[in-house]
Amino acid sequence: MNKEAILQSIKGGLIVSCQALPGEPLYNTGVMPKMALAAKLGGAVGIRANGFDDIKAIKNEVGLPVIGIVKKDYDDSDVYITPTIEEVKTVVAAGADIVAADATNRVRPNGKSLKEFYEEVRNSFPDVLLMADVSTFEEALEAAYLGFDLVGTTLCGYTEYTKGISIPDFELIRKMVRSLNIPVIAEGGIWMPEQLKKALDLGVHAAVVGSAITRPMEITKRFVSAIKKD
Repeated sequence: MNKEAILQSIKGGLIVSCQALPGEPLYNTGVMPKMALAAKLGGAVGIRANGFDDIKAIKNEVGLPVIGIVKKDYDDSDVYITPTIEEVKTVVAAGADIVAADATNRVRPNGKSLKEFYEEVRNSFPDVLLMADVSTFEEALEAAYLGFDLVGTTLCGYTEYTKGISIPDFELIRKMVRSLNIPVIAEGGIWMPEQLKKALDLGVHAAVVGSAITRPMEITKRFVSAIKKD
C-alpha cells in the first residue's frame, strides 16, 4: 500500500500495541505474533510492535499495517524509541509500514537535534511514513513543521517535564487535533473502552492501546491493586 492507503486503512480504528518488556514473562518468547493475530480477530486495524523479529513475524502473521519501533538505550540520551538512523534502518528492513520515533525536546544520542535526525531519516527513506512520538503540544507542532507524517501522544507523562500529568491527556489530544494538519494518534493511558471512544470522538485519526490488552501482568496488577484498596 502507498502512504495514503495505509493512513486510510487505520482511520477511525484501534491499533493494538503488542510488546513485552524485559523482565515480563512474555518477553522474547515468540508469543507476540499470536497476540497480534488475536488483536486482528478482535477488530484491530493495525499493530504497534518493537524489534526486528517481532515486527517481521507480526507483519507475516496478520498482514495489517504495522507501526514499528526499536527501543535502545544510549548512555548520552534519555531518548530510547527508535533514537537513531540505525534503529530506523532496522524497522524499515523488518517491513514496518510506519516508523515511529521519539520526537521529544530532549538531547538525542550523539547530540543530534531532532531536525538533523529527521533530515537524515527522510533523505535515507523518502517514501516511509514517519510518526513522531511526542509528550507536549509544542513538540507536536515542531514535528508537524519538520514534516513528520503523523504524530502521537505516546510520551505524554513519560518525559521528565510531563511526569505527573494524568493520561490520557484529552486536552492535549483536543489541541493537537484542532491545530495540526497531519493525522493525530492518541496513545498512552487508554485503559477503558470509554476512553478510547472519547479520543476518537475528539477527532484523532486512530488510537493505540497496549497494556490494557496485551500485558497480562500489568492487567492483573490493576485488579489486585483494587482488592488491596478495599
